[in-house]
Amino acid sequence: MTQIDQFESVFRAAAHDAFEYDVVAFPRVLFVTDGNAEQSKAFIQQTLDYATNLKQSEIELVHGEEFRTTDELLKKVTAHHPDLICTYRNLHSKAWKFQHSLGEHLDVLLQRTEAPVLVMPHPEAGFANLDALRETKTVMVMTGQLVNNHALVNHAISFVAPEGALYLTHIENKAVFERYIDAISKIPSIDTDDARKHISHQLLQDPIHYITSCQEILEEKGLSLKVHSLVSFGHHLTEYRQAVESQAVNLLVMNTKDDEQLAMHGLAYPLAVELRQIPLLML
Repeated sequence: MTQIDQFESVFRAAAHDAFEYDVVAFPRVLFVTDGNAEQSKAFIQQTLDYATNLKQSEIELVHGEEFRTTDELLKKVTAHHPDLICTYRNLHSKAWKFQHSLGEHLDVLLQRTEAPVLVMPHPEAGFANLDALRETKTVMVMTGQLVNNHALVNHAISFVAPEGALYLTHIENKAVFERYIDAISKIPSIDTDDARKHISHQLLQDPIHYITSCQEILEEKGLSLKVHSLVSFGHHLTEYRQAVESQAVNLLVMNTKDDEQLAMHGLAYPLAVELRQIPLLML
């Protein structure tokens, strides 16, 4: 390595991406249910008691008597132009009895609408953690790419109750990392142990520095929340679930859309199916 290459590496290692804070609000909130207007009142009230940041929003409703098919639902939602959609799993379906899907109506909402979707446990399923539905005291962001994911973090911040906690979680894919280390081990000119040590360190340092910048900026803004860091390697769904359960999370915030495919982003779908007991904010 030349001296120029060494200098560039040191410079790049010292340069860190900083969090960019932006206030996220939801002037128009659309509730989507499969009951009639009267039956929907309890769900709306429960959601507003849980997510108090929505109490100043203009509330609109598309209830179950207004749509049956996914096309009808999309037309109704498009006509309202909501900033946020609030609904629950397995709309117009009895599949809420089984832990294996979100339901076709919710799948379509998540992939075909621009607005983020707050997904609540199904009112009749009995899977909900009632303590988790009291308030958004503990909000967790879960992603494999936290750095520069400002929108995801800002949406999570908007839901944290006063004096609440925000957990910023970055899970680096361990299986992918090991595959690259295996490839490096077959290149004689590269020291495998040295590569493992420095690459793993750098992969985790970037999100750690990003979270630190988030803590500093939110403190400067005077926001009354605590920011916690959970950064590690992992790849098993159980590890993600344990992180949620160990911190008694009230709301999990995830990316769901993937610009390169129609299917849901990364681990978002299996996580959404598995974590039925708490609300999810899916962007």
